[in-house]
Amino acid sequence: MLLIFSCDDGDIIIVQLDFDDTFEACGELVFYNIRENPAESISLQISSPAITLDDLFEVEPISNGSLLVELVNDSIPGTIDGVTNLFNYRSYNSISGNLFCNDVPPSDLQITDDQSSSSGNYLITTTYSEDDNDGVPAEMEDLNGNGDYYDDDTDGDGIPNFLDEDDDGDNVLTSTELIDYDMDDNDDDPLTDPQDTDGDGVPNYLDNDDDGDMVLTIDEENVTQDQNPSNDYTNPNIADYLNPQVATVVDATAYRPHNIEQTYVVTLKVDSISFPTLNQDNFDFGLLQNSGTSDTRTVTPDF
Repeated sequence: MLLIFSCDDGDIIIVQLDFDDTFEACGELVFYNIRENPAESISLQISSPAITLDDLFEVEPISNGSLLVELVNDSIPGTIDGVTNLFNYRSYNSISGNLFCNDVPPSDLQITDDQSSSSGNYLITTTYSEDDNDGVPAEMEDLNGNGDYYDDDTDGDGIPNFLDEDDDGDNVLTSTELIDYDMDDNDDDPLTDPQDTDGDGVPNYLDNDDDGDMVLTIDEENVTQDQNPSNDYTNPNIADYLNPQVATVVDATAYRPHNIEQTYVVTLKVDSISFPTLNQDNFDFGLLQNSGTSDTRTVTPDF
């Protein structure tokens, strides 16, 4: 991407903007990208309307009482005016430290060129996705095979299987129930031959009575009532929920909390920009640094 401008003596100077394709953000709200060689930066400061990084990551229930959420702001457009919303290209004598997120800038900082666009538009776009990270790929949790992951909810708890780390609602995590404790897996792949303790044709992670003793797995907390049957052992060699010889009923009173992994990807583009002496029409900031990394939200279904 090139910036071309003319000096007083008529010479044409071409500035190569070779920033990488990720940018950073801070405050209320500054997006920026910095190069050390040559020392330069590109930045967008947004003051009106006032937004923060939290606004980019805000989610809300898709309906009243729903355990499913959606982004509040998947697209935020705005105008660059050179007053409240500033888009700047700057060059420096040298760069040390962070130029934008510190209250006190580096003491030896000297700006050698400062170009501010008097007009333009910006567009912040956030994409959002979720996963239960339970060891079963989302496409394998589409049990009816219709391509809609949201209508497969084995335990009816309001969380579709691809977001539910306990698909059968027995308070034992799917990732735990995939493990073949009997070591009789034919191909050592829990996804093609998942554990089925009672041999009823339903893998444990979709079976609410794993050992077939007519006591629901969720009610086999005979030692510690902590919404986790997998740590209750009458026989020290096998958990009670997998042991058909233990059929004691301890009524469950709640579902365990469910963790859902959240992933955000933020991009930023500006266009129709106008610098005093630099000829530049648009700029693609790329991806917000650490985009694609995740946060986690926790929900507990009604029992």
